Amino acid sequence: MSQIKPLPLEQDIETTAVLKKLAKAHQALAELKGVVASIPNQSILISTLSLQEAKDSSAIENIITTHDELYRSDSVARIFVTMAAKEVHNYATALRNGFEQVKRTGLLTNNDILEIQAGIEESHAGFRKLPGTALKNGLTGATVYTPPQHPDEIIALMSNLERFINENDLCDWDPLTKMAVIHHQFESIHPFYDGNGRTGRIINILYLVQHGLLGSPVLYLSRYINQNKADYYRLLQTTRDTGDWEGWLLYMLDGVEQTSRQTTALITAIVALMQQHKEKLRTELPKVYSQDLINNLFRHPYTKIEFVMDELIVHRNTATKYLDELVRIGLLTRHKLGKENYYLNDALYVLLQNVSAKPEV
Repeated sequence: MSQIKPLPLEQDIETTAVLKKLAKAHQALAELKGVVASIPNQSILISTLSLQEAKDSSAIENIITTHDELYRSDSVARIFVTMAAKEVHNYATALRNGFEQVKRTGLLTNNDILEIQAGIEESHAGFRKLPGTALKNGLTGATVYTPPQHPDEIIALMSNLERFINENDLCDWDPLTKMAVIHHQFESIHPFYDGNGRTGRIINILYLVQHGLLGSPVLYLSRYINQNKADYYRLLQTTRDTGDWEGWLLYMLDGVEQTSRQTTALITAIVALMQQHKEKLRTELPKVYSQDLINNLFRHPYTKIEFVMDELIVHRNTATKYLDELVRIGLLTRHKLGKENYYLNDALYVLLQNVSAKPEV
């Protein structure tokens, strides 16, 4: 069993290579923050991109779903096409709730972390109280790592981590260095019976929000981890075994840089697509056009009559008429699934699918 050291560490982990990578990561993150800040209705991005982040973070844990299953599910009505879609929606909701809490208080406490994990797992089991947890190799069954077993040690380490997250004067590392160390420490403590990876990846995003590096929880970091999963697990363990942090820090900073640039490109493309939809709708259906309707089409790649009724506060007949008109001019396509009609924003759907499928350079 590895001995986990409390934070901050005594060693200087910000090597020359790390400092160079920090500069690039900060630049990319600042560009992303700026692009997001220029958008009037950020809640659209939070809705759409938190689901993308949730999909990729869940895929790291082999919870696999399709865009189709995700968008045909309705987390408000608690109607899910598959169990995997339900788990992804739970993650996205936990991310958004955590974001609102951090924005409100400026803190990221253990109570917040417990709530995030409870939202993901739909269980209030709390921190581990029983021994026996070990992380095993999925192929060989061999134990790779044994986290702390005693509940008192878990609580002590989580209390130390809570202080490190919230008390900036404990050490003068860069916030991105701290984020990478916090993630490693949390995954090494492994405080929950289940949901540690997903909870830890939400903490990453919320820490960036807490420190003003992101204005909205839209960084797509789990996609990078999912596409470089073998390195992620290898470097987690190598750092535990050797105490050499450089490889882990460079990996995480590279993730911040790459995903910031990719998310900036995606948001820019979404904004351009919104503008195209707006112009077509305004030109061809001036009586139907409203900004609220455009927002609806981009908040839900698959929309339905009830979503339009709720968000535009219109009667069912009016919502149906709007959607049918949008189908007529080619902005949406209608799909019948069971008894319900769903209306797909094909261009947005393709854009989001292409980003998820696009390999790393």
